[in-house]
Order: sequence, then structure tokens, then C-alpha cells
Amino acid sequence: MPNERRVPTAVLLLWGPDRRGLVSEVSRFVYENDGNVVHADQHVDPEGGVFLQRIEWELEGFAVPRDGIGAALSPLAERLGMRWALHFSDQRPSVALLVSRQLHCLHDLLARWRMGELEAELALVAGNHDDGRAVTESYGVPFVHLPVLPGARAEQEDAMLATLAAHRVELVVLARYMQILSERFIEARPGAIINIHHSFLPAFPGAKPYHQAHARGVKIIGATAHYATRELDQGPIIEQDVARVSHRDAVEDLVRKGRDLEKVVLARAVALHLGRRVIVYGNKTVVFD
Repeated sequence: MPNERRVPTAVLLLWGPDRRGLVSEVSRFVYENDGNVVHADQHVDPEGGVFLQRIEWELEGFAVPRDGIGAALSPLAERLGMRWALHFSDQRPSVALLVSRQLHCLHDLLARWRMGELEAELALVAGNHDDGRAVTESYGVPFVHLPVLPGARAEQEDAMLATLAAHRVELVVLARYMQILSERFIEARPGAIINIHHSFLPAFPGAKPYHQAHARGVKIIGATAHYATRELDQGPIIEQDVARVSHRDAVEDLVRKGRDLEKVVLARAVALHLGRRVIVYGNKTVVFD
């Protein structure tokens, strides 16, 4: 979600064991350094005893220089037993989109990026097929074709990882990239790969979920955006949505309605990640929307 304030802000994500006084401790750190809090939200997972917080404050007038905030925060987080991540609203992450031949999510993300809905630098689009080149380059974005040749999947992944590193990509978005990533690839970018699955996970994972749904006579279909992990289609879920269907809908109708869901759900998930509104703990997420 775009930061509408002109004043740059710091965004702190905290998570760890719940205890009394955590909100007060973190707020005091900001207050005692002359910070002005513009957003604050927290959640406690009572089953796991986990406290999670997102707090955002203006950098203008803050007593600690931005390059020293991390060092100033570290003793507090260590004393509280909290894990943390610090970001700044005026630093736009570098993003790469990976595509195959189904380009509806690519079209949607490119348009949203052009309209300023995605606070990111779009470094490149890469595809195992060349189908997405024309639309990508029409937006002035580089397109890289990295085909998967028979018996050379590992070499293609090496080339993809090298390309991402060369462009200093922070977030990889699988915009209907129809390749199963290896554990090696995912472990090279933990928590930094978002996938869109054309199903309301955990129902109907794997291939042809709309065919599975149609065969079961479902009354709703869905789409799920999640972080990619070693377990196929089992990563922490960021965003989901559903649409109603009926016995009158053929598989083609489910696919068409599903594509609309996929575009919206993926765009929401990417915006939430870019806005530093997601905390992953275990295989779950808390989303501060």
C-alpha cells in the first residue's frame, strides 16, 4: 500500500514471546527519541504465546539518524527476546516478475506498477517462454528469456539466480510461472518469493485445480497468494479471495472467474509485502492491512 505521507517513515516489525509491557517499551523508544508515530498495530497469538507488532514513525525530527536506528534498537529487542526487521518507506524494493505463457497476472501487475500502486522498482521480467516480451518491453521494462531445455533445469535456475543477483532483486513474484522451483532456488531467497496458486488452498493443490473443483461440484472457487517454500503450495498464506460458482458454470467459466481472482489476490499480496505489512512466523502470517 503506497505511503501517502511525504515525510519518510521508519517501519519496524517485531515478533517474539508475549509478555507484559511490550507495547509500552517499543512506544517509549520512539517517544524518547522524539519520534512521531503514524501507524501502530499489534496482535497476540494466544495459542503460541507470540506477540507481533508493526509500528511506523516519521523520520523527520527523529533523534537517531536512520543509519543508526538498527544499532539503537538492537539492545531493546535483545532484552525483550524479540526478532525484528527495520525498513524505510522511501526505499523502494527491487522486484522481478517470473512468467510463462499465461500472462493475465503480468498484464495486471505491469499496469498497477505504471499507475503507482506498487511501491517498487520493477527490475525485470523473466520467462521460460518468450511470450511476455512484447507487453513487458512496451512498459520499458527489460525482459529476459531463460528457456528450460531438456535435462538442463539446474543450469536454467543457475542463470535465473545470477540474473536476479545482477539486478539486485529483493522480491521475486511468480506471476503464473509454471515451473516448480527447486529447494536450492527457494533456499537462496527465503521469504522473498511470492506465488499465486489458482485454488483456495489448502483445497485442490497441484495441477488443474479448476478441473478438480468442477468435478467436486464446488460452490466457490478461490485464489491464494503465499510465500514459496520447499513444500509445494504449502507456504505461509498472505492473501486469499473467493468467487461463487454454480452448476451452470463449465470448467471454462471457472477458469475465467479464477483468472480475475488470481490477478487481484496476487496484486494485494505484493502490495502488502512491499508495504512491510506481513510478518511470517512458523508457517503462518500476520497481515497488518
